[in-house]
Amino acid sequence: MSAHCQLTGAQPGFGNRISHSHRRTSRRFDPNIQRKRYWLAGEGRYVRLTLSARAIKTVDVIGVEAAVARIRARGEKV
Repeated sequence: MSAHCQLTGAQPGFGNRISHSHRRTSRRFDPNIQRKRYWLAGEGRYVRLTLSARAIKTVDVIGVEAAVARIRARGEKV
């Protein structure tokens, strides 16, 4: 599973680890991705979404139907 949010599009960021001696090595900042199952009443089925923690809070505010509409508007399959 890739570290990618279906709703917000959050992806890993990249940077450097910097040691005490100031040597730099590559590192990756992953978003907090969770898989969550929601009941989609309009279609009478469950959908499993890969969301960041921030997107889960957004779904709580706007609702599942609106969130799925936004995901589909981005061109992703649900």
